[in-house]
Parts: sequence; structure tokens; C-alpha cells
Amino acid sequence: MEDFWLYLKLGFDHVLDWNAYDHVLFLTALVASYTFQQSKKVIWLVTLFTIGHVLSLALSAYDLIRVDSSIIEFLIPVSIIFTAAYSIFTSGKPKGKINLLYFITFFFGLVHGFGFSTYFNMLAQGSDNLLLMLVEFALGIELAQIIVVFIVLLLGFIVQNIFRFSKRDWILVISSLVLGMTIPILVENWIF
Repeated sequence: MEDFWLYLKLGFDHVLDWNAYDHVLFLTALVASYTFQQSKKVIWLVTLFTIGHVLSLALSAYDLIRVDSSIIEFLIPVSIIFTAAYSIFTSGKPKGKINLLYFITFFFGLVHGFGFSTYFNMLAQGSDNLLLMLVEFALGIELAQIIVVFIVLLLGFIVQNIFRFSKRDWILVISSLVLGMTIPILVENWIF
């Protein structure tokens, strides 16, 4: 049971680490255009991200795929910028039945997972049950992401209903802030 809490906390702290706030930026851009009434869709998006994240950790931990860390460190801010730009360009527009964002979210979960894989692999060395460790870590990620999403949805609710911002303005402002905070990360990890 001690290991359960250890890996759950590791996943939780991974998302909420203030020194590596890429998850928070990605989630903010991802759900900025949603409301509490769309919670089911939001939870699906967050869960798809978690599945992608843990899948890439598993692929790396079982030594099935290795990815150059400099490429991943570059793709992480690219994924955040793409998601924020997607939110900006689709704000106020109806989304289709098969939303491109589901596929993008899963793919970016894979990218973000590979970004953490080196550290996770060091922890996993000698583990008796790698699969259980991955599940525990995934639960921590999911819990932390739900907290972040709740805060973003709550802020959106307050800004739109109390301060009377339009939904479109909220999306434009919050996504632009995410873009502004992510561009320096992209520049720092520029590989070309």
C-alpha cells in the first residue's frame, strides 16, 4: 500500500510541479473552451491524455520505443502552442461530431509521457510489478489533471458569469496567456 501512495503521489506531483508547468499550460489551453455542462467531454479529453501519457511510459519502460529527449522537449511546447492556437481559431465555432481535439490530445499525451520516461525508467528499475506502478502513476496524473481542469472551468465560470466576459473573449484571453507563457519554453528547446 505504501508503494501505491508513492506512485500515485509521483503522478500527482508530476502534473502539479511548478518547475515543470507544461501539463497545467496544456490542460488550460485544452479545456478553456468548455464549461461545467460539458464535463463528460472534458473528462474524456483528460483521460485520453492520461492514456497516451501512460502508454508512452509503458513503451519506454518495457524498452519497446526510445525517442530522442531533445525532440520530445521541443515537441512538448509545440503541443501546448498548437492546442492554444486551436482553441483560439475554433472559439465561437461549432465543433464537428468527431472532434480533431480527441486525436490531438491522445497524441500529445504520448509526447508528454516520453518527456517523463527517462526519470520514470530510473524509478522503475528493479520493480517487481511495472504494470501496477504505471496504473498507480496514471491515477495520480488523472487526479491532478481533474483538479487543474476544475480550476480552469471554475475560473471560466467566474469570468464569464460574474465579470460578464463573453465565452469567446475568455477563450482568446486564456489561450493567449498560455501562448505567451509557452513561447519562451519553445525558444529554450529549439532544436533547428
